[in-house]
Amino acid sequence: MVAESRFSPHPRTHPRNSSNLRTNRSFCRPGTHRGNSSPKECRFTDIISIGIGGSALGPQFVTQALSPDLPPLQIHFIDNSDPTGIDRVLAQLGDKLATTLVLVISKSGGTPEPRNGMIEVKQAYTAQKLDFAKYAVAITGQDSNLDKVAKAENWLARFSMYDWVGGRTSEMSAVGLVPAALQGIDIRAMLDGAKEMDDATRVPNLKNNPAALLALAWYFSGNGKGEKDMVVLPYKDSLLLFSRYLQQLIMESLGKEKDLDGKTVFQGIAVYGNKGSTDQHAYVQQLREGVPNFFATLIEVLEDRQGTSVEVDPGVTSGDYLCGFLLGTRQALYENNRDSITVSIPQVNARTVGALIALYERAVGLYASLINVNAYHQPGVEAGKKAAAVILDLQKRVLEVLQTQKKALSISELADMSGAAEEVEAIYKILRHLHTNNRGVVLTGDFAKPGSLTVSLG
Repeated sequence: MVAESRFSPHPRTHPRNSSNLRTNRSFCRPGTHRGNSSPKECRFTDIISIGIGGSALGPQFVTQALSPDLPPLQIHFIDNSDPTGIDRVLAQLGDKLATTLVLVISKSGGTPEPRNGMIEVKQAYTAQKLDFAKYAVAITGQDSNLDKVAKAENWLARFSMYDWVGGRTSEMSAVGLVPAALQGIDIRAMLDGAKEMDDATRVPNLKNNPAALLALAWYFSGNGKGEKDMVVLPYKDSLLLFSRYLQQLIMESLGKEKDLDGKTVFQGIAVYGNKGSTDQHAYVQQLREGVPNFFATLIEVLEDRQGTSVEVDPGVTSGDYLCGFLLGTRQALYENNRDSITVSIPQVNARTVGALIALYERAVGLYASLINVNAYHQPGVEAGKKAAAVILDLQKRVLEVLQTQKKALSISELADMSGAAEEVEAIYKILRHLHTNNRGVVLTGDFAKPGSLTVSLG
């Protein structure tokens, strides 16, 4: 199966060279340049964007695809609760923290990862004697925990997002548009492209409805049961993160145990991929000759670059090679009865990226209706969050027992006293983490034999 969806070219200047938005104007409010705790310059130079999941992946994808080579504000992402990753971002900024705007993105305001990132970044501002509130912007649900904090502390700005908009479908809301606009990306063109795709999705004639065609192609290839994985290969460096973005959008939306009638169905489509042609060297051998448990999605960009290309061989450019790799890969797959879909866009610009985002969001919704699942909730993710909270509660109980006993205990003894006799392995891993990070827990014995270890407070 080889299917194609095409967008007609649109006369627009390339986003890496120009923008309709003026984001290099003064950002300081009257009087905020005075005093040690306020911004010391009349404009910001950088952004820290703190989010998780779709609140990070969407802005990251759009930044990679559309941010100018020399953006008015350079963006840095904190998208995990990894202390080393947070330290690296802050170290890269160094003294520029004094001219760095902070976007905290969380619909509920209670998601641990962005909350942790916010607390750590706030501490970094305090360490440099900077008033965090004068640098902080909240993008969150109205009256959420984050919204209340931002309001109480008089943050620089607050942007609302609707409660029914999930992170993975939020790129065309304030979640994605605020960081994009601050980088000089033409968000109006993004919205225009998304609107154009929305209009196309409402066309009842399937042959002229790209989102419906895409959903039906997925259904056909996987027999409506997700029997085949989706391998995404965008043939453009600027679309590098598209496969990661689609991985969350598709797998979180469609990976469901129950359908709308409460029947156990175990639905979903596994998504992986990277960049063509670089990463096809990692995949194509198996895709063509290995287990036929996939369908490929090739993203074709017709324009090589603005301006004339150098010939690397007589009459042949680097772009010709890239086109040849895409078409050759598609043909090689077809010859061996491997399914593929090719989505073609004229160039990577704000309008086509907006259209791509809308195309896949709508295709996910239509596919979900075909398999009778709810694409817009995520009980598995919520279960993971609850399980993490249980582990943290267990850690608290274990430490309380150690403080009370004030003597060395075996791990099994500690588990019994904590009321968690069946959680010995989890307790061991908690203690090992605390011990490794010098958090006051001392493990003594042979680490190759965890049952021999004794634990105490140092």
